[in-house]
Amino acid sequence: MLSLMKMMTSVGSQHAFYTTPSYKETVQVLNSLQSNASYIQKFNKAQVSPLTKLQDMDKLLLRSGITPKELDSLSVIHVAGTKGKGSTCAFTEAILRRHGFNTGFYSSPHLISVRERIRINGEPLNEFLFTKFFWKVYNELYSKKDNEEDMPPYFKFLTVLMFHVFVETNVDVAIIEVGIGGEYDCTNVVRNPVCVGITSLGLDHTKMLGDTLESIAYEKSGIFKPNTQAFTVPQPENAMKILVNRAIERNCKLNVVRSLENYPWKNELPNLGISCDVQKYNAALAIEMAQTWIRHINKNKSLLNSNVHLEVRNTSRSNTDTFYELNANQVIKIDPTYHNFAEHSIKTIQNVENLTYHTIRDIFKKPCTLSLEKTAEALSNCKWPGRTQILYGSCMTFYLDGAHTIESIAICCLWFKNATCHTYGKRFLIFNLTGDRDAVCLLRSLKTLNFDRTYFVPNIAGSNSTIDQENYSVPVEQQIIKCHKYCEIWGPNSIVMNNVSEALNHAKEESRLEHNFTPEYKTQVLVTGSLHLIGATLACLDPNLTMTTNF
Repeated sequence: MLSLMKMMTSVGSQHAFYTTPSYKETVQVLNSLQSNASYIQKFNKAQVSPLTKLQDMDKLLLRSGITPKELDSLSVIHVAGTKGKGSTCAFTEAILRRHGFNTGFYSSPHLISVRERIRINGEPLNEFLFTKFFWKVYNELYSKKDNEEDMPPYFKFLTVLMFHVFVETNVDVAIIEVGIGGEYDCTNVVRNPVCVGITSLGLDHTKMLGDTLESIAYEKSGIFKPNTQAFTVPQPENAMKILVNRAIERNCKLNVVRSLENYPWKNELPNLGISCDVQKYNAALAIEMAQTWIRHINKNKSLLNSNVHLEVRNTSRSNTDTFYELNANQVIKIDPTYHNFAEHSIKTIQNVENLTYHTIRDIFKKPCTLSLEKTAEALSNCKWPGRTQILYGSCMTFYLDGAHTIESIAICCLWFKNATCHTYGKRFLIFNLTGDRDAVCLLRSLKTLNFDRTYFVPNIAGSNSTIDQENYSVPVEQQIIKCHKYCEIWGPNSIVMNNVSEALNHAKEESRLEHNFTPEYKTQVLVTGSLHLIGATLACLDPNLTMTTNF
């Protein structure tokens, strides 16, 4: 492995590290890799074969030190779709974590910090671990490259990094969100997922995936694997037909999930932590995948191993009283008098400080079953910033949703309309798009909401920008040119700002003219069009993702 004391090439300048790099320096090197947006441009020009993309991923994993056997050791839930796949993954992770399992969760894009993409037990990887894993993987890939340009692009590198983190931290389950498509997405190197999910389908990334719903469905269902359970939400008939045929072709059993209302909840239907009615089917999809994964674990007894023991000691005596079988690779010493213990294991046991010895024994001795009570708690407490999120500010209420397709903008408009139907303050829109999406259709839908002012801004926070949000592939100047075009399309009462911070401060000044900050008269601000824009906005409103704001 190369030493960290090597010359690193960053954008526009040379950087030499003579000590272990800081997190900021690490992200600078990560950002210097070819960006996902650049890769899409290259793909659109037919310079990259889709099949080569997956073959390269296999090679990168081997080159970085992960064998096929190690990759297959991960117990994976794989999720594709056009809309709601991140929310579905978040719900699935929350359910399994609430049932006591150690979870890994990979998603994209990030909002504030790149560490959000790789989560252990619901929490983004901390800076120390991210830096540690980054350089381990980077040095392996760098030392074995065939030529100077033989390094993976941004998203592919992070995917390799994710597999290393999940394998080496020995998570019980890896919940992996597809990046783009499915068939040739670099996450699709997974060969034997426990189950897969397809969320709602629509037209997006059409230059890569095709411009019909049938072609989109074909690409997304590329994650179907032989002898694997697949789940999907109700789809348009033409898309469902493709999914059914692909499932037959891949010898994969396809199931359409039932409505969330049809589960035998103990009390009333749980309030979802990610609001909006459309999330109900995402939650139902999450329940089915979580339940299938739990059943798979029980059937294969992969978490119960006879050569590992639970060692129980009584504090009044030094001898060992009883041995019990427990999870593979674990020995836990328990003091039944004080109900505390020290763990000696790669795995992590969560929230057991107050559990008695009998409770702990029962957790690991008996097969786990899905509890609807725990599931309801998980769904209600699940947080996924930037998706139908409401933040209450001092003089403005913010509605944040990363909608960027015709279908998702329509849902976003309905959500905003319903959420603000009893308010009488001014309404502002902050908007931007990424890629080559049809701005005319999206803006036409948004214009029906009768905004008093519309701000078009690049995906730049301004003074609150972080190193993690730097985008080298789409210069700010190009984004501003597009914003002026959006302004022309929109017409009166629209304005272009240099960054999100400027737009927010301008909106705040206009709001103060109202002199009435009661809830029903506060200014209502919708931010939509791009998750990157949402990230820049949250960097100003809620940089620590606390789901609150002091703005």
